[in-house]
Amino acid sequence: MNVDLDRMLHQYGELAVRVGLNLQAGQRLLVIGPLLNGGVALDAAPLVREIVASAYRAGAPLVEVLWGDEPMLFTRFAHAPADSFGAYSSWLPNALVEHVEAGHAVISVFANDPDLLRDQNAERVGTAQQAVSRAVRPFRERISRNQTNWAVVAAASPSWAAKVFPELHRERQLAMLWEAIGRLCRLDHPDPIAAWTKHIEALSARSDYLQRKQYAALKYRGPGTDLTIGLPEGHIWVSARSTTRAGVPFTANLPTEEVFTIPHKSRVDGTVRASKPLSYSGTLIDGFTLTFKEGRVVALAAERGEQVLRQLVSTDDGAGRLGEIALVSHNSPVAQSGLLFYSTLFDENAASHVALGSAYRFTLANGENMDDEQFERAGGNESAVHVDFMLGSPELDIDGVLQSGVSEPVIRRGEWAFEP
Repeated sequence: MNVDLDRMLHQYGELAVRVGLNLQAGQRLLVIGPLLNGGVALDAAPLVREIVASAYRAGAPLVEVLWGDEPMLFTRFAHAPADSFGAYSSWLPNALVEHVEAGHAVISVFANDPDLLRDQNAERVGTAQQAVSRAVRPFRERISRNQTNWAVVAAASPSWAAKVFPELHRERQLAMLWEAIGRLCRLDHPDPIAAWTKHIEALSARSDYLQRKQYAALKYRGPGTDLTIGLPEGHIWVSARSTTRAGVPFTANLPTEEVFTIPHKSRVDGTVRASKPLSYSGTLIDGFTLTFKEGRVVALAAERGEQVLRQLVSTDDGAGRLGEIALVSHNSPVAQSGLLFYSTLFDENAASHVALGSAYRFTLANGENMDDEQFERAGGNESAVHVDFMLGSPELDIDGVLQSGVSEPVIRRGEWAFEP
């Protein structure tokens, strides 16, 4: 695939607005990035401009962009007072909530250096991320209820491309990353929007099959993994397409290859070993293992980034519990690319995964209408964080446990064991 970048960016902007957000005429749009960084990395500007243009063509009366600059974030860690990393914006959290409450759309664009803060003090990195997570929790809770249409996409950047393609000459790295993004977002199809319609239908067939099963639990077996995850009564399997509370269908992640649901916060037992590195807050956590008892992390170890991982799971009471389980076949296009992206948006679509922290309310029957106490009593987890990590591999087996106690194959050697 020889990338005509201008054409691809135009198609990508259209896809993000029409399929990702399904932006409605009259809706405002806010473009953000990783909130620790303050907003969208400047390297993403070419894609952001196409998203803005597409949004106005779709009838948006106003599009606003919150920019962030990674070198300035690096400067903070290099020069800010040691006791200042618990501070966060006094206005941004309220602005995000007000935007969503008004029914306006949000898109996050990621174009970030996975190793930006690699050599910074791990305790300061963890403290800063905890401050962000706690400050924007009301915003993320509204997102978890699908209060409005939202989406996440990625843009290539030189630092990210260098991490993914270290063996290539610098001038080729960026082009290769854009080519990979375009292919995995189906922009190489004659009609990308039609290709996405077909893909969404295929994923929906998977989630419909699992919904009919209503398993009581899933059992995972793989290298370093022996884990049982209970599912609450009324859990809902979701695939690519979600619907806002106002009835607007949207596709939150581009790309997406998963079907996912809610685990029971207190019924997770055993040990899981991550199958891929986790890029979190400009640092990499790698070679890590978590042990759960009655839903809570009771032990952990990591070959790299252990201090940041410990701070992550101690953010609040729910950060050491699971809020999402997602199934992905090893024959997904992302997995078959053979690339490690060091980006959750892509790597989670190469492997089955779980998420530490908050659960999505829409993955539990009537969850969007429950108060916090009711949601937790039904098995849902509440937290200021939601962090996915991968456990899938070609050696992973997953069984579904029926309400009768009988087990049956769901995934074998990383691939689907059923046809919907």
